[in-house]
Amino acid sequence: MRFFTVISMIVIALVNIHSANAAQITNIASSPEQVSPLLPGLNAPKLTLMNQSNKAVNLERLYANKATVVVVYRGGWCPYCSRQLAGIKKIESQIAQYGAQIIAVAPDSPAELAKSKIDSPNYQLLSDNKLAFTQALGLAYFLDDKTAKAYRDRMGVNFVDLDGQSKVALPVPAVFVIDKKGLVQFQYANPNYKVRLDESVLLAAVKAASAL
Repeated sequence: MRFFTVISMIVIALVNIHSANAAQITNIASSPEQVSPLLPGLNAPKLTLMNQSNKAVNLERLYANKATVVVVYRGGWCPYCSRQLAGIKKIESQIAQYGAQIIAVAPDSPAELAKSKIDSPNYQLLSDNKLAFTQALGLAYFLDDKTAKAYRDRMGVNFVDLDGQSKVALPVPAVFVIDKKGLVQFQYANPNYKVRLDESVLLAAVKAASAL
């Protein structure tokens, strides 16, 4: 009897460990076209994420400091995302002049984020490696098995494990502008990951949000 009790306790412990490490599925669409991004006027998610130095960053406190540009991207392995981040880096000083800050969030681990060349107190990279933030923003979607395999085999991409080994997910690339009250003032999300927001449109949105 004691033997089976011990075995049961071990099984329960292993299940708990897996649950703690696995991402929780709360809002993941079956395709990028079916995501439902958070709309302007709604509260931005107030979670805590890790930065590239593996330090916790409380988003609620971050929002309260100044207007915030939130860039959600697929990962450092994505060339379209890298070009987008580089383009936003070029207008970082103009964004700062409007009293705004930038955070870029990806499913990459803090260790992967640390490989980035972006290093600025006004432009932070944050890890959403359990996709909690991505799901809260309504941007997460499951990749079909063929695409997931192609990405793994050709790019060596590490995905968040969401359902054993059967499904993986990514965010639809998006940009949000959030005011100091934590409200979304601007949102752009495109299921076509090759099409990104023009920097001039972003600057106009930041200017409007920073005046609130």
